[in-house]
Amino acid sequence: MSINFNQICLEHPTGQILQDVSLSLTESRIGIIGANGSGKSTLVRLINGLVTPTSGSVTVNGLDVALNVKQVRRQVGFVFQNPDNQIVFPEVLEDLDFGLKSRLPDASERLIRIKETLTRLGIDALIDRAVNQLSGGEKQLVALAAVLSLEPQILVFDEPTTQLDLRYRNRFMRVVTSLKQPIIMVTHDLDLLKNFDRVLVVDHGQIVFDSPPDSALSWYVKFMGQGA
Repeated sequence: MSINFNQICLEHPTGQILQDVSLSLTESRIGIIGANGSGKSTLVRLINGLVTPTSGSVTVNGLDVALNVKQVRRQVGFVFQNPDNQIVFPEVLEDLDFGLKSRLPDASERLIRIKETLTRLGIDALIDRAVNQLSGGEKQLVALAAVLSLEPQILVFDEPTTQLDLRYRNRFMRVVTSLKQPIIMVTHDLDLLKNFDRVLVVDHGQIVFDSPPDSALSWYVKFMGQGA
C-alpha cells in the first residue's frame, strides 16, 4: 500500500477543514484519531475521491485520485459509520449482487462470490434476510461483506463500531483483525488501535502527532485532558 497526501488543503464556507497536509501511508494497520470536527473523516474520504481537495493531490498506489477516481475506487473499499448509508436494496442477497454486477457479469459467479464472502464473515444465514429485519451489528457485517466481495486492495473504515453494542463491536473487530488487506481506520475507540502499526492524531485540520500506538494514544489522552 502506498497512499500519499501532497500539500492538501480543503476549504469550506465555514472555514478551513484541512491545512497543508503532506503524508505518506504505507503501514499495514493505521489508525486515525481526533476530536469531532478535527478533519479526520474528511482526510480518509480523500483517499477514494468522496471528497475533493481545494488544493494539493492524493495518490493511491501511484494513481492520482482526482484523475483516476474509478480505478482508485476499485482498489479502495470504504466502510462507513452507518451501514444504512451503504446498504441500498431491501434484501441482503440483492444488495450484494447489485454491487458485483459491474465486476462479475455472470450471475452464477456472483452468487458463489457472495456466499463465500458471507460464510467467511459467519453471516451466511443472512443471505435471504430482509435488511430491515437485521440488527445494527448484522447490518455492519453485511456492509463489510458488500465491500469485501469486491476484493479491494485497501480497506478504509470511518468509525465502524460507533453504533454497535459491545458484543458486535468485539465480533466486528475480530473479523477486521483477520483481514489480509491493509487497513486505515478512523475511530474514537482507542482500544481498537493498540495493536496497529501507526496512529495519527488530527487536530484542527492538521496532523499534530504521528507515531506507533503506545506513544500516540498516550499523547492524545493527555492532549484531550488539557482541553477539557
